[in-house]
Amino acid sequence: MGTPIKPYEDNAAKKAQVARMFDNIAHRYDFLNHFFSLGIDKLWRRKAIRMMLAEDPKKVLDVATGTADFAIGTAHKDPSIQVVGVDISAGMLDIGREKVKRAKQEGRVELVLADGEALPFEDGRFDAFTVAFGVRNFENLEAGLKEMLRTLRPGGKGYILEFSKPKWFPMKQIFWLYFRYIMPTLGSWFSKDASAYTYLPESVKVFPEGQEMHDILKDIGFSQCSLHPLTGGIATLYVVSKG
Repeated sequence: MGTPIKPYEDNAAKKAQVARMFDNIAHRYDFLNHFFSLGIDKLWRRKAIRMMLAEDPKKVLDVATGTADFAIGTAHKDPSIQVVGVDISAGMLDIGREKVKRAKQEGRVELVLADGEALPFEDGRFDAFTVAFGVRNFENLEAGLKEMLRTLRPGGKGYILEFSKPKWFPMKQIFWLYFRYIMPTLGSWFSKDASAYTYLPESVKVFPEGQEMHDILKDIGFSQCSLHPLTGGIATLYVVSKG
């Protein structure tokens, strides 16, 4: 996939830079996330959770869990589910644990500091996995996807939410104007880390989407993959299965 896009200009590996970036913006992440998406990201997660719960999973892995929105939302909808969220940013997980307490989901949502490209779980442990806007941040996309496949039980499903690039007027023009100019400016004001919100549009620009992402998921070994474009193509939900 060529040279990976990194948040900062130093020589540290992308993985280390991403962890540092999220540690830096953790205190403002939830506010900015919902502010920039006008709250639509919540609707995207709810759609994925509804689709997942229709399969009646009991053990769910949330990769790149961040501040645990996906994990908490999943546990809230079904009291019989156990969710494990993993992330490489300790700062994000600290905020996530406070949110888990406030949501009264302790004991049902466990948050673990771990690398998504080397998950500390046995093969086939989970009935389902979720990941929202996290696979784009992997240093090695294929390695991260293989780990999710490995820890998924046969017959289980995964739900991958990721930004994509709108193709049609005027959504395409509005999207790039917002991503390239408005978001970096506001992000630097609120988070004090201008690089984080410059990295976001650059990483979306080069990340595989649509049929290309479908082909990668199939090549990794997922037996099925369906694509669900969201909100005019701003994001895509990839639903994958393990044969």
